[in-house]
Amino acid sequence: MIDAAPDDISDGPPGLIAPGGKVDRDALYDLYARQEESGEGDDRAVSVTFRLARDLAKRLDRYLVDRIPFLSRTALQRLIDEGGVTVNGRAPKASTRLRLGDVVTAVIPPPPSNEIPAEPIPLDVLFEDGDLIVLNKQADLIVHPARGNKSGTLINGLAWHFVNTGSGRLSSVGEELARPGVVHRLDRHTTGAIVAAKTETAHWRLGRQFEQRRVDKRYLAVVHGRMEPPADVIDLPLGKHPTIRERYAVRWDESGKASVTIYRVRELFDEFTLVELELKTGRTHQIRVHLSHIGFPIVGDDLYGGRQLAISDLAPVADPIAVPNADPIADPIAVPNENPMARSESRSKPGPDGVIRRQALHAAILGFAHPISREPMRFQAPLPEDMRRLVVLLRQHRSPEPVEVPGATIDLDQLLRPA
Repeated sequence: MIDAAPDDISDGPPGLIAPGGKVDRDALYDLYARQEESGEGDDRAVSVTFRLARDLAKRLDRYLVDRIPFLSRTALQRLIDEGGVTVNGRAPKASTRLRLGDVVTAVIPPPPSNEIPAEPIPLDVLFEDGDLIVLNKQADLIVHPARGNKSGTLINGLAWHFVNTGSGRLSSVGEELARPGVVHRLDRHTTGAIVAAKTETAHWRLGRQFEQRRVDKRYLAVVHGRMEPPADVIDLPLGKHPTIRERYAVRWDESGKASVTIYRVRELFDEFTLVELELKTGRTHQIRVHLSHIGFPIVGDDLYGGRQLAISDLAPVADPIAVPNADPIADPIAVPNENPMARSESRSKPGPDGVIRRQALHAAILGFAHPISREPMRFQAPLPEDMRRLVVLLRQHRSPEPVEVPGATIDLDQLLRPA
């Protein structure tokens, strides 16, 4: 507890409350940046609590303007309306009068900042309305810029999309961290369904669904080995790897964050498994680390023990013509005896005999309630060609065994349909 001002006592992350009782904008920026580095994923809301030391008889929205000065009164009223603020544990109104002993808790978004430059990056739009946009993200695309680098990302492509279609703009929430509209993320080389908010109201409501784990997130992966049992819950805490900067690991110390993944086997092959994964938390690299830890690394994920595959690894004779819609790419790359830890997340395109040169992981399903209409929404993102080709080859040459597991919801026939 910190004596913030004669009017109240505040409680929050260390350094967040400046002398005088105001939330420090720079400290908040740094806190969100540290959370990004720690891999806390979608469960990263920052909150602060104020306990009134005297009877102010002041409206809640005006009080919060004094305490969180970098957010406008309108933005704070919206935050109150969307359930981001409680008084004595209950949902208040912006006009609620504060009295002696009242406890005010507010979830604070990243502070707003400048705009992201628009860039002509191709996007596969699955759905769009005035409040949100759902995309099927391609591989080798970072979702949002890192600090000091504001180009070449999904967010830059969305900015271009909105400028050229006149279909709106990204929510301003998160602009300080170059993440306007970003509600959740996918790894650079993970493909599939991702949603971004176009209004602040949509952002708050979608964000709350992610934080409360009311979003259906289903992934499809191809892993090394035949997974047993056919379904299980992986409940292992995750955190930054103690020695390798770009990696995460199972951590049983104080740095480990609760992380839960449910897997369901969909098809077994000789030496491989096609598996459906349901995320219950949203840690950085969660699926990749969990699968690697239990002995089934994802194909192509050399950061966590997976191996990149060529057609000749799966078929008796390398014959791209036998693979429906095969599209061999002329840009062969040989990486003999390379230390995978020395490589970055960046991947090159496969050569003529290549199947996939990234982790074979796809965010197949994203389900949530529409933030405005409350209507249930569910999107299934088609597989990208490299992963579809991998599954087709496995079915053709690796003795497929379909597995029926209760709770599996991905429609494989629809997902594997050629684009």
